[in-house]
Amino acid sequence: MAVSLNDVDDDDDFSETHDINVTPFIDVILVLLIIFMVAAPLSTVDLPIDLPTSSATPQKKPDKPTYVSIKPDLTLAIGENPVKRTDLVSSLDAIADMSKDKYVFLRADKAVPYGELMGVMEILRSGGYSRIKLVALEAPPAAAGPAQGAVQP
Repeated sequence: MAVSLNDVDDDDDFSETHDINVTPFIDVILVLLIIFMVAAPLSTVDLPIDLPTSSATPQKKPDKPTYVSIKPDLTLAIGENPVKRTDLVSSLDAIADMSKDKYVFLRADKAVPYGELMGVMEILRSGGYSRIKLVALEAPPAAAGPAQGAVQP
């Protein structure tokens, strides 16, 4: 914007300004930032589990998945609520929108022994929940090396 100092004219007091007013734009951006900062933590499960990685193509996630988690200390949780092994099936049955034909997403920490994972799967299967999906972190195909124990030629 250029200003002439040697021309003093009273008619310029009400002239149009050609600057962009960015204040409303900044206000909208700040409101959107606050909305995303509040909503982002609500969309995750907060149990600290170190999941293994997989190079399989990810499948579509349902609207309200039911997560059963096995923590490193071998305790179980449905969502974020701790549950005893003996009460696992009855707790799943008590969930309002849960049925036996819906998928149960099973999350297990890397430190959980394979036998413990299979034990929880057996509890779920004996309770009528035979549709179980295992959850893993997504990894790029280059990062996923050969399986442990695989024989290299």
